[in-house]
Amino acid sequence: MISSDKKHIAVVGRRNTGKSSLVNRLTGQDLVIVSSTPGTTTDPVKKSMELLPYGPVIIIDTAGIDDEGELGTLRINKTVKILSEADFAIFVIEPSQKLNESEVKILDELEQLEIPFITVINKVELGIDYELLLQLKQLGLEYSNVSCNTGEGIYELKEKLSVILPKEIEPPLVADLVKSNDIIVLVVPIDLGAPKGRLIMPQVQTLREALDEDTIVVVTKDKELRSALNSLSKKPKLVITDSQVVMKVTADVPDDILLTTFSILMARHKGDLPEYVRGLRQIENLQNGDKVLIAEACTHHAQEDDIGTVKIPRWLRNHTKKELEIEVKSGHDYPSNLSEYKLIIHCGGCMLTRRMMQTRIKQAKYVGIPIVNYGVAISYMHGAVPRALQPFEEALVAWEEINSEMTAK
Repeated sequence: MISSDKKHIAVVGRRNTGKSSLVNRLTGQDLVIVSSTPGTTTDPVKKSMELLPYGPVIIIDTAGIDDEGELGTLRINKTVKILSEADFAIFVIEPSQKLNESEVKILDELEQLEIPFITVINKVELGIDYELLLQLKQLGLEYSNVSCNTGEGIYELKEKLSVILPKEIEPPLVADLVKSNDIIVLVVPIDLGAPKGRLIMPQVQTLREALDEDTIVVVTKDKELRSALNSLSKKPKLVITDSQVVMKVTADVPDDILLTTFSILMARHKGDLPEYVRGLRQIENLQNGDKVLIAEACTHHAQEDDIGTVKIPRWLRNHTKKELEIEVKSGHDYPSNLSEYKLIIHCGGCMLTRRMMQTRIKQAKYVGIPIVNYGVAISYMHGAVPRALQPFEEALVAWEEINSEMTAK
């Protein structure tokens, strides 16, 4: 399982409460440097582990929320960012004093971000202050007692985590679109952007999920698609293609066969497909001089005719006939001047968790910037919308909504 499909658990709290020691105890390894000196943990430390019977998770150790100085502020900001993208949090406190201002603030952050969490009182061998217990009761916080020094309560904490961790099921890629013995065709062009010897991640994930549903999967390149379709004695239920060849594939696939793209599947799986479709209206509203952000979640070496840095800017300028200021930003953070952009065109987010992708969508909504993902934008600019949206009723509803608006103009 890739890291973007694992639940991320952030361990947060004041400096020197034993967060790093707890991470080491939970994982059963001395992964994080432990010291009595406050502020030992500076950058987030991530570790994958198998939390049975729940499954694989990623535990993230973070800097103390009461860090000091200019660097301390930067570390706190990084901790809050990690927290905003986490699926769950472990809030670690000490037993000897009531919650201070920084701890109450982090509780407010957890509530605002709607992140489920558990409170853990560490160092219980020192004795628990009655005023702290009273405060926790007043706040309605349940808690677990542990001692990272002696190991007390660690097993029980793991057992509790395996029960209370979020179990929501992410939207599937194709499982709800096909059934056993259906034939689906995956159109996989091999270009410079494909890793040598491998398919790209969305293609692999789609293939695996389709096989799990006992479907019959035919994989072909775009040049051989027509021949592949003609060789089948049974009509395919669905054709899934790379966005970059969607128009050629659309021309080769009969109208009575459902068609979509890997990136549109990923838009539904990780993001918000109807929201991306509604973002298409902004493409038609762009004016000369408008700034457009092309956001890529992971950093990679851009090759000749790269999809994000070359192709999408070219297609967007050709479609709009406008002089646009297009900027490409890579990494897990938006630029600080996000409000200056008129449109965000986001990658599929295959290296992000669904929570991370949802956070980025919410950030765009917060500043009022329409957002669309690569696959939806490319299909639209190549005339393959609404055809590529046909398998998804909620996306078609969004399309009808904005299409009527654009037609009225």
